[in-house]
Amino acid sequence: MMKKERIQKVLARLGVASRREVERMISDGVIKVNNKLATLGQLIDGTDKVLVKGKRIKLNVDQPTRFLIYNKPEGEIVTRQDPDGRPSVFDSLPRLNTGRWINIGRLDFNTSGLLLFTNNGDYAHRLMHPSKHLEREYAVRVFGQVTPEVIQRLVNGVKLEDGLSRFEDVVAADAKGSNRWFNVVIMQGKNRIVRRLWESQDCQVSRLKRLRFGPITMPRGLLVGRFTELTGLIKTQLVELCEQSSIDK
Repeated sequence: MMKKERIQKVLARLGVASRREVERMISDGVIKVNNKLATLGQLIDGTDKVLVKGKRIKLNVDQPTRFLIYNKPEGEIVTRQDPDGRPSVFDSLPRLNTGRWINIGRLDFNTSGLLLFTNNGDYAHRLMHPSKHLEREYAVRVFGQVTPEVIQRLVNGVKLEDGLSRFEDVVAADAKGSNRWFNVVIMQGKNRIVRRLWESQDCQVSRLKRLRFGPITMPRGLLVGRFTELTGLIKTQLVELCEQSSIDK
């Protein structure tokens, strides 16, 4: 029998939704435990009857954790539904018998590259948490005058509307000019943070592609719009990284 755990952690681990989404559903009153509205942080185990939007959730399920790498193209959104009818990254992922795929971080509509997914919402929560200090590496094409002084400011830190942000590293990837490629490393996962940092220096980003998230890099040969499942040592390392977390275990 499973031990009692917080409801948002249990439902996230089963792939019902991310922890944040589960908390939102509890606040919206669409989750019930034993025919009563669930509360944030409520402890449950396998003897409890849990309904999410009227659907019974099987709690005593030994569901293996899975991870996918998806090579996201430009022109796809990282949400399941879009009022404008734009294509979603979820349309290209394999179907699951139970639970659902949960994205680990986001890429905006015009950004391409590495996007991680898991069926374990608890692990997704841990990998996205700021305390993990996971690096994100991007290839970025920038239009504008990028002087050594500009690069130094971006590394030292720039005050944006939502606080101080900085690149861990900025490396030029091609020759001099006004439309150049750079590789940048950042730890923050703020919305449009790479673009906003460059814009703060009067530079415009014309292309942006994520190459790495933490220890996971884009596999060679993975075509745009395709996915591959993590297995073996790489998957083991990622699971260990999640288990090492002290975030609300």
